[in-house]
Amino acid sequence: MRVLTAHPFPGPAWEELRDVVYAEPSELERPREDIEALVVAGERVDGALLDRLPSLRLVANYGVGYDRVDVGECHRRGVAVSNTPRVLDAAVADLAFGLILAARREIVARDSAVRRGAARRGWAQGRLAPDVSGATIGIVGMGRIGSAVARRALAFDMRVLYARRRTGQTTDCYKAELRGLDDLLRESDIVSVNVPLTPETRGLIDARRLALLRDGSCLVNTARGEVVDQEALVRELVSGRISAGLDVFTGEPDVPEELLGLDNVVLTPHIGSATTSAREAMTRLVVENILAVDRGDPAVTPVPAS
Repeated sequence: MRVLTAHPFPGPAWEELRDVVYAEPSELERPREDIEALVVAGERVDGALLDRLPSLRLVANYGVGYDRVDVGECHRRGVAVSNTPRVLDAAVADLAFGLILAARREIVARDSAVRRGAARRGWAQGRLAPDVSGATIGIVGMGRIGSAVARRALAFDMRVLYARRRTGQTTDCYKAELRGLDDLLRESDIVSVNVPLTPETRGLIDARRLALLRDGSCLVNTARGEVVDQEALVRELVSGRISAGLDVFTGEPDVPEELLGLDNVVLTPHIGSATTSAREAMTRLVVENILAVDRGDPAVTPVPAS
């Protein structure tokens, strides 16, 4: 099976593929009749791209979120779609909690003060940061990653609330308390966003819902930038009413200019899964999906049509 991708991927599993064609993203614009598998990591897959790859049998998405892949169109053309679930849950949850600590305890701003020499002019003085231990965290989306964030929160003696994305969704975090989304936002000191981007979750946390957040609360988003109304969030952060830790943005890789000079927001470049073990495990799943489809078997971790 000839594989097309714009990226080399980490880990020994990638070497098991014998026929890989590397192309710059711009080269995906030209037709290729010999490609049977396409590995993407953020590139858009739509009908026009599928037209250029008439022999395609599999789109292997390197990541859990597949919002840039037109899954319905792929299935209509008989093209399987796979992703890499489960293997990056811990890495993303670790980053989410790292952003909680960094934003809530103002670690990045205080680091900057030390580097500027400002800390010497009042080492033990200045504004006190709010607590993490004992705070109330609201988790928006209690899937695998949300549940992993909840388990870390319990280790910090936090009260855990959650709003579920779909009826019947359960959690292995037995101490978590279910809330409607609006009530969760009102009650939480910290909000962690962990839902996939779908038509239902796009703009889920809009200006009205951001206004429900308590003064001094913290919003952490490691899901997708488009889940939160970015313009409204920027206004809240510029006002200083809330703080945030953001790993994702609308229109990546661009970041709103207004955020770059703020001390109340911690910014990272979509690195939720960027650990050695997580990325190598993701590569392993991509390769397993390609090899399965090449044998004529179903994808190992298929993305359903709906």
